[in-house]
Amino acid sequence: MLTAYKVENNLLSPITSSVDALWPDDVIWIDLVNPTAEEIETVETFTGISLPNIQETEEIEASSHYEVYPTGFQINCLFLQKFNEIYANTNVAFFCDEKRLISLCVHEVSAIRLLKRQWRKNERLNTDPASTIMALLEIKIDKLADMSEDAYLSIETISHQIFERSNSNLESTIDDLSKQDDLNGKIRLCLMDAQRDLNFMLRRGQLIEEKLKNTNHMLEDIKTLLSHNTFLSERIDFLLNAALGFINIEQNKIIKIFSIAAVVFMPPTVIASIYGMNFHFMPELSWPWGYPLSLLLMILAGISPYVYFKKKGWL
Repeated sequence: MLTAYKVENNLLSPITSSVDALWPDDVIWIDLVNPTAEEIETVETFTGISLPNIQETEEIEASSHYEVYPTGFQINCLFLQKFNEIYANTNVAFFCDEKRLISLCVHEVSAIRLLKRQWRKNERLNTDPASTIMALLEIKIDKLADMSEDAYLSIETISHQIFERSNSNLESTIDDLSKQDDLNGKIRLCLMDAQRDLNFMLRRGQLIEEKLKNTNHMLEDIKTLLSHNTFLSERIDFLLNAALGFINIEQNKIIKIFSIAAVVFMPPTVIASIYGMNFHFMPELSWPWGYPLSLLLMILAGISPYVYFKKKGWL
């Protein structure tokens, strides 16, 4: 999908952007979401910027996270998205020159959609590509902060389930913890990516004084969020160990019950086995009270270990 925008009265305004349309020179933003080969060729012809294959944007190596050209630069940013109840980081490639910004991604990104909706309703003083990227990074950091707060609340709920035993299904609790750990790791990766992007923008030296202050504030926010993310990671590890410990305790209780039952029934089994032997000369076989006596012996033999264990405090 190809969408182009220009600025009218400091508001973002979409324009006709078909592959065969004539575009005005005041286009400032071209957004490509899973574009066709014809759409990419159209944008390359209009801007003179060579765009990569769409699949290449999802296979960015660390060494090629940025590219600097004589007329501009390319920067790749990760955005945390939710697809069918599963979180995943989506890479967006931004291509900037002096006049316009090109965004290229496989899936539509909520931060870009939010910025375009805000800009179409509220005026913006700075419409250059660098300022647009900074605005997207600010939205991204705010969203990650909200997600970190939600993650903390979810982890606290799991903590109550473990220690208050409000949820006896500890296996399900461990599954919830693994999901939180996966999400926490992806949030951390996205925060580190934003930190790296902001440092790159600072090194470029193209930010105005107001944006420099805002960039430093965002870097401080990222440091705080990374510290919070580390705390959440340690909290998840602690809760995981606690859940596994409670599972071991429950298993030990079950094994303890079976062990005690085996010891309690062992003496009666021995007595029953003795009197079940087919020897001809067994004096008790001819006793009138032999059968009741054997039953009484088995009962006493079973009760005695139980009383002993109870007195020792093992039960």
